[in-house]
Amino acid sequence: MAGGSFTTGTVTKERAEQYKGRVTPYVLIACIVAAIGGSLFGYDIGISGGVTSMDDFLKEFFPSVYRQKLRAHENNYCKYDNQVLAAFTSSLYIAGLVATLIASPVTRKYGRRASIIGGGVSFLIGSALNASAVNLLMLILGRVMLGVGIGFGNQAIPLYLSEMAPTHLRGGLNMLFQVATTLGIFTANMVNYGTQNIKPWGWRLSLGLAAVPAILMTVGGILLPDTPNSLIERGYMEKGRTLLEKIRGTNEVDAEYQDMVDASELANSIKHPFRNILERRHRPELVMAIFMPTFQILTGINSILFYAPVLFQTMGFGGEASLISAALTGGVLAGSTFISIATVDRLGRRVLLISGGIQMITCQVIVAIILGVKFGPNQELSKGFSILVVVVLCLFVVAFGWSWGPLGWTVPSEIFPMEIRSAGQSITVAVNLLFTFIIAQSFLPLLCSFKFGIFLFFAGWITIMSIFVYMFLPETKGIPIEEMSFMWRKHWFWKRICLTADDSSV
Repeated sequence: MAGGSFTTGTVTKERAEQYKGRVTPYVLIACIVAAIGGSLFGYDIGISGGVTSMDDFLKEFFPSVYRQKLRAHENNYCKYDNQVLAAFTSSLYIAGLVATLIASPVTRKYGRRASIIGGGVSFLIGSALNASAVNLLMLILGRVMLGVGIGFGNQAIPLYLSEMAPTHLRGGLNMLFQVATTLGIFTANMVNYGTQNIKPWGWRLSLGLAAVPAILMTVGGILLPDTPNSLIERGYMEKGRTLLEKIRGTNEVDAEYQDMVDASELANSIKHPFRNILERRHRPELVMAIFMPTFQILTGINSILFYAPVLFQTMGFGGEASLISAALTGGVLAGSTFISIATVDRLGRRVLLISGGIQMITCQVIVAIILGVKFGPNQELSKGFSILVVVVLCLFVVAFGWSWGPLGWTVPSEIFPMEIRSAGQSITVAVNLLFTFIIAQSFLPLLCSFKFGIFLFFAGWITIMSIFVYMFLPETKGIPIEEMSFMWRKHWFWKRICLTADDSSV
């Protein structure tokens, strides 16, 4: 490469030390409002498991599962094993997978706000269909509309947060999405606990209240500005600079603005970002876009959160006790995310991911041992061991909440150069939703087949992903979003691929 400069990245030189500005109230409010969209994802995760454990819901839509539940002592692990019931939960995620691929060109061409608003409207329609469902088809259609909303929201919101946040606080502000997600889960668990005794339509209220975060997301999207990056990419140069000065609280934004202009020029020269992301020079970003969301789901967290009431009932907890336990895990998850916000920009991403992985492995193994020794056919856990299982699962949730939960979204959203940013985020969300669908659809039969071994199954995956982070994920703390390409060229493994790709392009 002539002169030793990198011309295939989004920017031609590093200007990070020249960035000026501070955290303004304007950017904080914008990020908080945008992150509310995460509560849609969280509310659905929390509400699904609680509703599918309610007798009135099962009687109306899944009578065979209800009859199977009454024969609980025949096989504790298999009482909820029903593919149609699993499809109720997982259909949303296939719809979201398709929607996020559609959302990519929308987000790029019309801005982040357009996708946020579209996602909110779709989720609102889905919640109305679910609450008023009179047959299984209507119920599944509502889930599909919810999936479209999540596909658009999850595609746009992490990008919005990463682009609005100043470099030194990008990790913490980006995690507001995860905070909203966890608060959505906790809220859903509390709603389920409150509606379980409202006969026979409590489940309708649980599903219908999804309209609240949908309205907040839609109104928030209407009131929010777009990001400076998006405005500049779409040719609104003066508006982009004016907004950048406003959110940074200073007129001295030349360096950051120039990085955005350089990135947008390259981005606008790329006509097919999905094809471009497959090029060798973008191999690190593509690998992370695939593996980070895959590993996030393979922690097993979604199985615990989706089916928490079902899982606790499987272990012998009563209906009310299972919902209380599920609400407890949801609350713990919400609280633990703040640990990550407080430490991610000080300790870095790698430390949190690896230490969180070690704690999650330990907890999964302990739960497997307890269930393997103390729980089996026609046998329920004693009160003491039941409490111990809940405590250990809460410790697992805590570890996820300050590591792979928020960082599974944060790391991918901050590493893509602008020319592949919308495509890269779409791949991240699509992979996340694909594996969410696979786990949601397969968890109940896996629980039936593996029994307590299901926890060892997930522990094995967490071991693999922790090693992956140690070996292949460089630290992104403090690196401007438009200068991430330099990071890969300094990594012991990825520099072999990136530098070779640059040489071959000369």
